[in-house]
Amino acid sequence: MPDPVPPSDDFFNQFLDDYFAECEEYLAVVRRDLLNIERFVGQTDIDSAQLDELFRSFHTMKGISGMVGLPAAEQLSHEMEDYLRVLREGNTQLNKKGFEALVEGTRVLGEVIDAHRTHLPIPDIQKSIEALQTATSVRNAKKSTASYSDPESKDLMSDEWRFLFVPTQARSDAGINVNSVRARLQSLGEITRTTPLVEKGDVVFEFIVSTTASEAELEDLNDLGLTRSPVNQESETVLESATTPTSSSTPSTQTHASSVRVDLVRLDQLMLLVGELVVTRARLEQNLNSVRASVSAADWRSLQEVNVTFGKQLRDLRNDVMRVRMVPISEVFERMRFVVRNIARETQKRVHLDLSGQETEIDKFLVERLMDPLLHLVRNSISHGIESEAERLSAGKSAVGQIFISAKTAGELVIIEIGDDGRGIDVESVQSSSGIQLTSADGEVNFSDLLKIISTPGFSTRKEVDRASGRGVGMDVVAKAIEELDGELSVHTERGVGTTFRIELPLTLAITDALIATVAGQTFAIHRSSVYEVIEIDPSAIKVLENNEIILHREEVLPLIRLSRVFKLPDKREGVLHAFIVGSGAHATGLVVDKVVGLREVVVRSLADPLTDVPGVAGATELGDGRPILILDVMEILDASRRISVSQRT
Repeated sequence: MPDPVPPSDDFFNQFLDDYFAECEEYLAVVRRDLLNIERFVGQTDIDSAQLDELFRSFHTMKGISGMVGLPAAEQLSHEMEDYLRVLREGNTQLNKKGFEALVEGTRVLGEVIDAHRTHLPIPDIQKSIEALQTATSVRNAKKSTASYSDPESKDLMSDEWRFLFVPTQARSDAGINVNSVRARLQSLGEITRTTPLVEKGDVVFEFIVSTTASEAELEDLNDLGLTRSPVNQESETVLESATTPTSSSTPSTQTHASSVRVDLVRLDQLMLLVGELVVTRARLEQNLNSVRASVSAADWRSLQEVNVTFGKQLRDLRNDVMRVRMVPISEVFERMRFVVRNIARETQKRVHLDLSGQETEIDKFLVERLMDPLLHLVRNSISHGIESEAERLSAGKSAVGQIFISAKTAGELVIIEIGDDGRGIDVESVQSSSGIQLTSADGEVNFSDLLKIISTPGFSTRKEVDRASGRGVGMDVVAKAIEELDGELSVHTERGVGTTFRIELPLTLAITDALIATVAGQTFAIHRSSVYEVIEIDPSAIKVLENNEIILHREEVLPLIRLSRVFKLPDKREGVLHAFIVGSGAHATGLVVDKVVGLREVVVRSLADPLTDVPGVAGATELGDGRPILILDVMEILDASRRISVSQRT
C-alpha cells in the first residue's frame, strides 16, 4: 500500500488555527501559575497542583508544536518541562535563576509562536535553553546545547522506527490519545519527527522515533493500537492495519464536545449579515408605513404583529451573536501581571497590581486591540507615575506603589480604568513645555487639553531618554488606538496623589442603538450610550453669557451647543427645541436639535475616505429608506465648540 499523502493546505490551515488558539490558552495559564509560584523561590516545598498544571501545559505545547512542525517551540517547551520535572521530584529548590529562566522562556515561547503565526523569522531560543539547563543542576546527557533544528546536534540512536497512530472514539474513551502515545514513545527514545497525515478522510499521526529499545519493549506498544516498521522498510500493510476500526468504535459510543472554536472572521461575517437584516427590517417598516392607508385595519394589525415579532427575533439574534463574540477581559488583564512584574524589575521599583472586573465581557475584536494601549498605559504608570521607594517614603507613602486596573459595563459601554498612586502628572511642566495654559484662575485643570498635549507624538516631560521615558511616550499610540475603536480616552491627575486614565468603549462596533434627530431638515444619529438625558427647551428660557447659550436645568447651569451652528445650518426660528444632555456633573452639555425622532437600531458604517473625514462625524448608517445619515461624534463636537468658545473669549 502506498504511503499516506500529506494533508492539503486547507487542513494545515485549520490545524494551525487550532494550534494557535490552544497555545494562547496554555500560555495564559502558564503566566498565571508562574506568578503564583514566585513566592516559593528558595524553597523545595512548592505547590504541587500548580507545578503539575505548569508541567501539563508545557508538555501539551511541546506535543502540538511538534505536530505543526515548529521545533523551536517544541524544544523550548521540552526544556521547561524538564526543569519542572526536577522541581516536581521535590529534591531541588526553585532558585531565582530557574524562576527567571521559566519567565524568560515563556516570553520567548510566546514570541516564537507569534512569529510562526505572522510568518516572521523565528527568534533565537538558545539563550533561554542554556539558562534553563544551567538552572537545572541535573542535565540530560542525551541533549546538547546546540539548536534543536541543527541535525548534527541530535543524538545517534541504534535504530529509527516509524509508528502510525489513528485516533478513534473507542481509543479516546480508553484514554489512548496523541498525548498518551507520545509520552509512551518518549519513554523509549527520542521522537525526531511528528507529522499529521490524511488517508481516506482519516487523520493519521506519524511518529519517527530513534531508540535503543529491544523488540520486547516495542511489542509492549501494541496495546496503543500502533503499527510500526523500520524507517525506509515500511510494510505495505502498515496503514491498512492502523486504520482498521475496532469493534467497539461505533457511532453510539461517540460523545459530543460542549464547545467548539469558531474563526473570528466567520463571526464577523455573521455580524455583518445581522447588520444587513437590521437594514432590511428598517426598510420593511418604512414600506409598511407607506401602505398603511391602503390596507384594512385587520390586515394592518396582522402586519404589525409580524413586524414586531420580526423585530424581537432580530434583536434576540443580534444579542446572541454578540454573546458568542464576547470573551472575559481577563484575557488581557492577566497578561498585565507579567508586564507589571517585568517593568517593576527594570525600574527597580516595588509595585503591587490590583485587578478588578476581570469577568467583564467584551467583543473579542476589541480585546485583541486593547493589548497595546493597556501595555503603554501600565508602562507609563510605573516608569513615570510611581516614585522611587525613597521618594515615596519621604512623602509619607507606602514603599510599595499601587497600580490598579478595573473594568465594568455601563449600558452598551465597557469602562476600563488604569491608575496609580504615584506623583501625578506635572501640569506646570506640561504647560511650560507646550506653551499652552492648562489651569484656570481658580486652579481648575483642563484635563481634556492636558490629554491632547501629552498624546502629541514625541511629547515628553523628561529630558533624558531611556526605555521607559516620559508620560507622552506611547500616549499617541494609545489615543489613536482608542479613537480607532470608537472609544473615548480621558485622564484625571492630582499632584502627589496619582493619575487615572479612563477608557470608554462600545461593547461592539457593528450594530448599536442610536437616537435619531433632525436639524434644519437634516437627519442625524447619536449613540444612545453617549446621551444621559433628553429634554425639551423653551427658546425663551435660553440665556446668553459671554457669547455662550445656557439654560437652568435641575438648578444647575447647563451650557448649550446648537448642532445647526456646528454644521452651519439654519436655526429653528420658532417652536420647542430638544436637547441631548451629554457628559455629567460640571462637564454636562446640551446638544440642541430641532426634533427627536426616536430610538432606532442602526448598523454603523465607517467613513474611510479622507474626503468624508468631517470633524464631529463618526460614521454613517441608513434607516431603511436608502438615504444615508451621519452618526455624530459627540466628544469631538464638544471639544471643537469649547476651543471656539475659548478663542472668542481671548
